Amino acid sequence: MLAGTGVALDRRRRPVRMSLFAKYLGLIVLLFIPIGLLFAYSNQVANRVIGQELRDSNIKQLSFLSSQIDSRINQTMDFVFTFARDPNVQKFNGLNLWDDPYDRMQTRYTIQEKLALQSGIVNIWPVEFTVYSQLHKEAISNSSTNIEYDEKYLQRHMSGKWTYEDGAAAGDEGKAFRWFYTNALGQQNELKGSNLVVQASFGPGNIQNMLDTYKEGGQGDPLFYSPGEQPILNRSASPELARELKRYLDSQTVEDTRQSTVELQGQSYLVSLVKSPLLDWYLVDLVPLDRILGPISSTRNLFYLSLALLFAIGAFISVLLYRDIQRPILKLIRGLQKVQRGDFAARIDAKASHEFTYLFYRFNDMSRQIESLIRNVLSEKLRAQEATMKQLQAQINPHFLYNCLGYMINMAQMKDEEAVVTMGYNLSSYYRYITRMEKPTASLADEIKLIVNYLDIQKLRNGRIQYAIDIPEEMLGQQVPRLLLQPVVENAVIHGVGKSYSSGEIRVSGEIADGFCRIYVDDDGPGMDAEKQERLNQKMKGPLQEDMGCGLWNTNQRLLHLYGERSYLFFAKSSLGGFRTEIVWEVPRGGSGTGFANAAGGNGNGSGNGNGNGSGNGIGNGNG
Repeated sequence: MLAGTGVALDRRRRPVRMSLFAKYLGLIVLLFIPIGLLFAYSNQVANRVIGQELRDSNIKQLSFLSSQIDSRINQTMDFVFTFARDPNVQKFNGLNLWDDPYDRMQTRYTIQEKLALQSGIVNIWPVEFTVYSQLHKEAISNSSTNIEYDEKYLQRHMSGKWTYEDGAAAGDEGKAFRWFYTNALGQQNELKGSNLVVQASFGPGNIQNMLDTYKEGGQGDPLFYSPGEQPILNRSASPELARELKRYLDSQTVEDTRQSTVELQGQSYLVSLVKSPLLDWYLVDLVPLDRILGPISSTRNLFYLSLALLFAIGAFISVLLYRDIQRPILKLIRGLQKVQRGDFAARIDAKASHEFTYLFYRFNDMSRQIESLIRNVLSEKLRAQEATMKQLQAQINPHFLYNCLGYMINMAQMKDEEAVVTMGYNLSSYYRYITRMEKPTASLADEIKLIVNYLDIQKLRNGRIQYAIDIPEEMLGQQVPRLLLQPVVENAVIHGVGKSYSSGEIRVSGEIADGFCRIYVDDDGPGMDAEKQERLNQKMKGPLQEDMGCGLWNTNQRLLHLYGERSYLFFAKSSLGGFRTEIVWEVPRGGSGTGFANAAGGNGNGSGNGNGNGSGNGIGNGNG
């Protein structure tokens, strides 16, 4: 029981150690964590830098496209300024009082030729020019359609700004960008009846040409946008995507320059806006971020997949190490723990075919040999213990015999035949008990009978001796070494009451509690001082010394042999004023024995000559 408790306490105190499998797996995790963190950080930095470069580049390209459109528009407006001052154009709006019809036809022809020449200079930016003479109510245009003079039309569009409205432009019916210029200085929004009006207009095809050119050189999907108007798309744009983008832009407050990330049709897009100041429209570029940043994301995912694969391989290697190394080690540890707990029949299954098989076989051989050695040593120890107990008992028996024989000799010399007969009878009863060597132990009740017999003998020798025995019935069935109490009681008689003419009381009492049995032997003799008591208690723990009597030391040794280290003799001051001897032993498990109802009942034999020294209540006071 104590050994098991010690092992349990040792197991509780032992610090928890990680297994090899946990260590290897932890090392792999610690190896991959910084790599994953560094890669995540570098990938985040790369995404941020690339995203910022993408935004900056997109704004620059869009601004450049806006400047190109504005440059084309400025060229158109510069031509209008110059063309309005051309002599032929001025002549077309003049009074023409002296011109003949041929001259007027020649002037119209010259104006049309100049307009056609200007319109055909740049194919990517065709512009339709129309000259209106308010004085003559005539119009000349490079349009393929016939342009009629319309006063209301002119009045409606004289705003001085570019507008996007319905009307004929570049030979097509539909909306176009138009700008009207008059020769009235500082009053571009009024007609006085004699003004020369020059109209420049171009259709959305010009913008589409620019958008197509821009799209060919970049990653975006550009369009031309104005709130409230249908956006102008490049020719390969997706109408559905454009409609979704328009809904988003219509819901936003549009600034001159803006960038934002928008989720459209389940994908992430970078939307960039740059305002064209001349047309008051916005160039919008829609760049799919997934297409640009997709390779980076794919590389990142591939790296994480590789990291996970490496971790799985590392974990698999750890599992192999656990199976091939840790589990055999754990088997050896469990086997050693069983041996440590005293289970020397522990064996390890040695069916495995690896390097640990040899260790398993050697462990099994070692355990088998230890088990055999322990069995032999235990048997030898038991035999030695039995021999020691018989030797100690043999040492006690002559010690008492010498005292009894000496008493009988003295009584015979004094011619006290009754005392000799009584002593002889008691001595024969005593030796009849101690010579029964078939068992080294006896019940406590038998030992009490022997003590009553012994005290009656001593009472014959010393009439002052009075004794009382009070032992609980539940203790009387306890099995104790033979002659356990006799040396202690003898010590109380000889060294206690025998050394004082005024003392003579001896009390034997007992109790059982907390798993221990205790018997107290008290006398009212002169006792012993505290220092000598302590020295005597210390001597009981060591080997037998020459200045010590062997009776008490042998009794203590027999207690240790039979009941273990928690059993002992202890000496203290008695409540009677003399010396107290405490006999303490641990109750064996399930060893309470049987009760004893009528303890020592006296010796009541009286040897046939009237000296009956047992009154029948020997446990009460023993006073026959």
